Amino acid sequence: MAGDTTVEYPELNRRSRQVAERLLALYRVRDLNDSRVAFSVRPGVEWTAVVLGIWRAGGIAVPLSVTHPPPELEHVIRDAQAATVVADAASAAELEPLARALGARFVAVGALAAPAAAAVAERPGGIGDPFVIESRRALILYTSGTTGRPKGVVSTHAGLAAQIGTLVGTWRWSASDRTLLVLPLHHVHGIVNVVGCALWAGAACEVHPGFDAAAVWPRLGSGDISVFTAVPTIYHRLVAAWEAAPDATQRRWAAGCRRVRLMMSGSAALPVPLLENWRAITGHVLLERYGMTEIGMALANPVDGERRPGFVGGPLPGVEVRLVDGQGRPVAAGTPGELEVRGPGVFLEYWRKPDVTADAFRDGWFRTGDIAVLENGSYRLLGRADIDIIKTGGYKVSALEIEDVLRRHPAVAECAVVAVADPEWGERVCAAVELAPGAAPDAEDLQNWARSQLAAYKVPRAVRFVPALPRNAMGKVMKPSVGALFRSSQS
Repeated sequence: MAGDTTVEYPELNRRSRQVAERLLALYRVRDLNDSRVAFSVRPGVEWTAVVLGIWRAGGIAVPLSVTHPPPELEHVIRDAQAATVVADAASAAELEPLARALGARFVAVGALAAPAAAAVAERPGGIGDPFVIESRRALILYTSGTTGRPKGVVSTHAGLAAQIGTLVGTWRWSASDRTLLVLPLHHVHGIVNVVGCALWAGAACEVHPGFDAAAVWPRLGSGDISVFTAVPTIYHRLVAAWEAAPDATQRRWAAGCRRVRLMMSGSAALPVPLLENWRAITGHVLLERYGMTEIGMALANPVDGERRPGFVGGPLPGVEVRLVDGQGRPVAAGTPGELEVRGPGVFLEYWRKPDVTADAFRDGWFRTGDIAVLENGSYRLLGRADIDIIKTGGYKVSALEIEDVLRRHPAVAECAVVAVADPEWGERVCAAVELAPGAAPDAEDLQNWARSQLAAYKVPRAVRFVPALPRNAMGKVMKPSVGALFRSSQS
């Protein structure tokens, strides 16, 4: 369900088959044969029909963010070597010229809904059964990493099935469930944990085009929703909205929340005070879990049993995890180590980056780069092994990518981007900047410029101009010292 429109599963199946027919008709082929189809469609029935239609036609789906600026969209389309770009009416004006400049075919999403019988008749036969073969590549999601620009994480149909099937079983999804989607659909949290699980179980999925506490609270408070998952930033804003509401409204919302079967949090560390505030309001101890674009979900607190604040639980069924030292040797319980993961849900490769893919694995184990410790059977995350990865508002962001963009501004001579702990965002993106001679912008000028180049969650929330960045004897910027500049300004 999206807005006031309700679509049943038979109609969704028909629409997705129609999308597949139209895509195949465009190229006069019987199988897209792993051709990449990038698409920018608002969350809802159309989004779901497009991704299912791409798979039915044998293509690889490349979801685009509906909020990213053109430079970020261009990188994804170019890097994925997308042959086709699909856009809804809200994105068409921006994406059509971009697609044509990159040599991709542009298709308005409305054209995929048009009858394709005449075009299909020109080919021998129809599309037959869906081209959903386990070993085939299904999805490319772009995620930042230590190399700077976002990398394409490739998942197969088998990998996605393993991820979703595990969550449906573990979290006891059923056709009687009703969930609320408030997350973006270019990110594994919304795609797999919400839409994928709902589709697998045959559950109802109410779609909101974005997060709005004023719209979400009445639905959570209605008692109609049985499963809800979000990032800590969203829970922080829901708490703030509840605190601002009249007493009678607070009581109504809280009573409705107590009828929700399962509430979860992920994509960033859940601050313990926020967990406790949410429990006081709703009676729910949020089920925190741990995952990444590359692996889906790996660790989770139990549905039944104790959920320990600050811990992300144990391995999900079918997932193996271990903690290792710098030489790849397993460490004893209670000793911090890098978390490594293997299992059927782990991604296939970074798109067109074989060397980076090889470096991401050690003896068949995916190296997450996160440091954790095992205490009394549950894992507690300690932070990133690489200081240049920032988790903010549920997104993983590369400091190197942001630095590269900021350096393009004529007033910036040098810069360093760091993470600073933040109660709402988990981590806040902060930038220390050395100005070019004669330049005199203020922080707001630089932030406004950055918004034209970067997704909103990558724009530095705090900017400090410094005469010189702190460096060591080798000339390398000392990022812990940079972070201290911002932490001292908060005290």
